[in-house]
Amino acid sequence: MPKNKTLQTVSAQFDEQVVSERLTPNLLSQFSLDKDELRLALVTAQYALRATRQQEPSTINKPTGLLVLVNGMEQAGKGTAVKQLRQWVDPRLLKVEATVGHPPLAYQPIWQVHTKAMPRHGDVMVYFGNWYADLLYNVMQLATSEKKDKRKKNGKAKSTRQLPTGKWQDYLQQQLTELKVFEQDLAANQTKVLKCWFHVDADVLQARLKDEEDDPDYLYQIDWSDTETLAQFNQVATELLRQQGDWVIIDGSDKTQAATNFGHQVLQAMQKALVSSRASANDHSDMANNIDKEDDNEKNNDGKQGFKSVKIPYELIDIDDPDMDKSDYRAQLAKKQAKLAELLRARQGRHVVFAFEGMDAAGKGGAIKRLVAPLDPREYQVYNIGAPMLYELQHPYLWRFWTRLPNEREDRMSRIAIFDRTWYGRVLVERIEQLISEAEWQRAYDEINRFESELTTAGTVVIKYWLAIDKKEQLERFEERQETPHKQFKLTDDDWRNRDKWSDYVQAAADMLAHTDTESAPWCVIATNDKRSARLAVLDHAIEQLKKYL
Repeated sequence: MPKNKTLQTVSAQFDEQVVSERLTPNLLSQFSLDKDELRLALVTAQYALRATRQQEPSTINKPTGLLVLVNGMEQAGKGTAVKQLRQWVDPRLLKVEATVGHPPLAYQPIWQVHTKAMPRHGDVMVYFGNWYADLLYNVMQLATSEKKDKRKKNGKAKSTRQLPTGKWQDYLQQQLTELKVFEQDLAANQTKVLKCWFHVDADVLQARLKDEEDDPDYLYQIDWSDTETLAQFNQVATELLRQQGDWVIIDGSDKTQAATNFGHQVLQAMQKALVSSRASANDHSDMANNIDKEDDNEKNNDGKQGFKSVKIPYELIDIDDPDMDKSDYRAQLAKKQAKLAELLRARQGRHVVFAFEGMDAAGKGGAIKRLVAPLDPREYQVYNIGAPMLYELQHPYLWRFWTRLPNEREDRMSRIAIFDRTWYGRVLVERIEQLISEAEWQRAYDEINRFESELTTAGTVVIKYWLAIDKKEQLERFEERQETPHKQFKLTDDDWRNRDKWSDYVQAAADMLAHTDTESAPWCVIATNDKRSARLAVLDHAIEQLKKYL
């Protein structure tokens, strides 16, 4: 960013009256805006939000998007409300997606399948169903099965009885806890979330089910005309809304009024998102101020929020330097590769994620090559992660990894993902090169731990490696690449430039290992200058981890 360039806020593009009347959060807008004023305010806020991501003229606001989750009772006016919203705003800038509830997918968090539909920063997206449709479908299936089991146990069904309160509540509570954290991380990374629950009473529902209007696909795939099913759903919904206090409940008895109320809620959410984008921009102002700090100051104070770098562990400084015999290496390699292939094929579909990090030229590519050698290419995907593309930057930073995870709802055979460079770039290169603020990379440790924990809780095996070599060995490998035609593409100007920040990267690696080495996703540090030893150690650790799950 040029130092002499003065940035303005998005609001500076509008006159003061427009900012006051249409862009400033107003929780009483229902009482101060008529429908024409509401429509104008919605369009103005929509374009203001889009301006947070514009390149020219660039603004001080941080690119921010809004995700509107729409759920609730069937026939409660959800479709009417969104249809009205699309008529009031610029429809080209409003993305609408819809799903119905599906059974849980093996080995992945309930939100994962929905991440590809995430809106770009600067956009507004309305998402019917979403992960809550899957959750409610699952809970209703579980509650129904509990009812059937109880009836069998009692011998007959009773006309009035207490609805089941057992396993489904435990499952619901567990999933809501995970979703709360996921949504908080979305909001912290500039995808704000508005959750709207549309509701009607039983009489209104039954009357609308019997009218002549076409009914849409039911979100939760349940029989809404069944009295017991409806009572069960209302019990589940009550529990969900009790545990999550951030839902906006919209009375759908009058569809026209519900649509207007929904429009006001979306307006207020866009206005709040704009305020948030200005507040988040302060992080980047702090980052810009830090760019001119001297290196000594930067090393002595790694963060404004009390962050203290850890002492660099001995294993990252004193690098092992063996020289393994080639014939011995080949014999061990073949044996270990065969064992790894056997374990991977015996895992019964369980997802596996390999994450490789390390110093430049530490041997990540060579280790991955030996890892996949005994596998059919259809069994795995290898992702070589570089700098994010523009469209990736317009989403939460983990989005480009969420969308590459093994996914049960895809036709692709592979359920093994191998990442050459990973989400840890957030606390490595993005930290060292000051591409993000201190607050962002310091927050990322916990965000990453939660992300990996959600994967492992769902049954995915996460295997992480840090490959370390010393600075002298790296120079020798750089020079070898430079002199070898088929390896020259591996060497870039950035690789040479990063050598000047060697100590910074070692310190960042030490902090990363200290803050993200967890019981469910532990790090394997392989610190050796010998490529052969490193490759065998990678296989040994993979075999050890896979044995725990089989």
